[in-house]
Amino acid sequence: MGDVVSHVGTKNIPENPHPPSSTSPDTQSPKTPHLPVLLEETIRFLDPVDGGIYVDGTLGLGGHSETILQACGPSGRVIGFEWDADALAFASQRLTPFAERFTAVHRNYSEIKAGLADLGIDKADGLLLDLGVSSLQLDTLERGFSFKGTGPLDMRMDRRRELTAAEIINTYSREELADIFYYLGEERQSRRIAEAIAKERKKERITSTARLAGIIAMAVPRKFHPKKIHVATKVFQALRIAVNQELENLLAILDSLTDFLCPGSKICIISFHSLEDRLIKRKFRENPLLQVLTKKPVVPGRDECGRNPRARSAKLRVAALGA
Repeated sequence: MGDVVSHVGTKNIPENPHPPSSTSPDTQSPKTPHLPVLLEETIRFLDPVDGGIYVDGTLGLGGHSETILQACGPSGRVIGFEWDADALAFASQRLTPFAERFTAVHRNYSEIKAGLADLGIDKADGLLLDLGVSSLQLDTLERGFSFKGTGPLDMRMDRRRELTAAEIINTYSREELADIFYYLGEERQSRRIAEAIAKERKKERITSTARLAGIIAMAVPRKFHPKKIHVATKVFQALRIAVNQELENLLAILDSLTDFLCPGSKICIISFHSLEDRLIKRKFRENPLLQVLTKKPVVPGRDECGRNPRARSAKLRVAALGA
């Protein structure tokens, strides 16, 4: 069973067995200000009302939940699911002013039905998922999500889990690595990169983000380096997806929407890469109980991308649950 975190702040959060980093939410805010992506568009589609119960399946740092709570007052509720303990602590403290109207649950969004049942809630009135990596995760080098510095090859959203990116990089066969990079990162140089990793790990175990990024950069001929993103971006994406079973979790919730949502509920999902977006689009269309409200995904405008460059790849798809 996941842990339910009280609305009264961070003191009721289960003790984190890992020491806090320099950017722990107990000490300071993320280096990069947290800007919720497609916030206005999401709230407009979700249309929260007084008395409703809304699920933020990816609580993150609480930006979307804060606005939902403001919109559904004075008695509407938000149940926030988050499996990253650091983000959970930050958001719980941020949303303390909303008191009993907000409840945080230390579980992955694929477990929403069970999490709501533990709270005595049968059905909710709306769902939001923001599938992006938070600023807190990217800016905390010790988490291993970013190649813009040196950190351990971790990448676990939930550090209670055992599998890390280092384990994958150092123990999976070159064929398995190539498949992960190709299918989860859409990396065309996947086999070349996997070969280089297999060769380098024979010399010494690969344990840092900087070393892995360097191996990737050396393995890919300069003429094949992307112009707009770092050459290691797709491999890091693929590893993160594999470590956290992100596509499996997304598939699980898309197949269970009717189990925990009331008729008329809006489902708003923000994705950041084509694998997620294609899966959401297909599952929305295949479900006879869903009415798709976005024929094409809603994307950030130029102004938002200027304020928040990390929003540039975001896509919002929305559906309504029928009777």
